[in-house]
Amino acid sequence: MAIENMNKKISFCGLDCSVCPAFIARHADDPELRRKTAETWSKIYHADIKPEDVFCDGCTSEGPVLFGHCRTCKIRECGRARKLDNCAHCPEYACGRLNEFFDIVPEAKLMLDGIRKDL
Repeated sequence: MAIENMNKKISFCGLDCSVCPAFIARHADDPELRRKTAETWSKIYHADIKPEDVFCDGCTSEGPVLFGHCRTCKIRECGRARKLDNCAHCPEYACGRLNEFFDIVPEAKLMLDGIRKDL
């Protein structure tokens, strides 16, 4: 159900899962990338992230293999409930929750705006 374009796997919020270290480490089965990512993200997010936590099949996947926040993300939860490919396909685009996210990650807005203009 995900939009996959030119090797991109676009999440509900507009991030490109295919460049996420958790997605890459999962699909490349790369223990060193898991270790480095866990170390980096632990520092950035002030959390205790273990290498074994760095696994993800991407936000729009149907399976249970998701990284921490992806499991509880309200944007993902809404997109799945509405059965959307991503939020660019939502008739309420862009909602308040998404606009708050765009304030933090403006490149996600650019991605979804680009998808939306081609619908």
